[in-house]
Amino acid sequence: MSLADSSTADLAPGGGTHADRAYDIVRDRLIMLDIRPGEPINDDRLGEELGFGRTPVREALKRLERERLVVAYPRRGTFATTVDMTALADISEIRKQLEPTAAARAARTASPHQRAHLTALADEIADIGSGDDPREVLRIDVRVHRQIYRAAGNPHLEDILVSLDAHATRIWCLFLDRLPDVAGHVREHESLLRAIADGDEDTAASQALAHVVGFEKAIRELL
Repeated sequence: MSLADSSTADLAPGGGTHADRAYDIVRDRLIMLDIRPGEPINDDRLGEELGFGRTPVREALKRLERERLVVAYPRRGTFATTVDMTALADISEIRKQLEPTAAARAARTASPHQRAHLTALADEIADIGSGDDPREVLRIDVRVHRQIYRAAGNPHLEDILVSLDAHATRIWCLFLDRLPDVAGHVREHESLLRAIADGDEDTAASQALAHVVGFEKAIRELL
């Protein structure tokens, strides 16, 4: 195989490499606690299941270890990290500063296409019902945050917030069966998305801050 051939052999059919796809899939399972905290991760078995082989999965796990979603121990293997409730205050402290920044920046710099997409997402959120599957509702929450971070147009800010939101979502999932109104929490994003789409920086920032504060409050009431 030539160097050119080897550079494309690892490309997944939908775009990106197999390592990228493995990263996305495993990351989603870790965030949604489909891979439970502390559970061992067998890269051979996972590679076979995904059809990507061991190497892409190992590359994905290295990225996930940097994001503190997995931890590798010599001669023991790789495990999903525990959900550390003592980190809630640390996560919230940073998000209180950066979520409003991202929302305000998105309101200021988002492209017309991104604003249209955020408006469509707001319409989708408005239709969420209280009886909807909480896990699917939470997946929408993840989509909302990622779209806002992307619209902010700062890849460094995006990377930080995507990582923090992943850990926040794991905390949500841990308490999902005890949270009284997940749908209502996610519907709060409707006004935030519309403020961004309308270019209202101040409202977007205040809504983002209120959402982070509300998240922390809802979790602490269950502790």
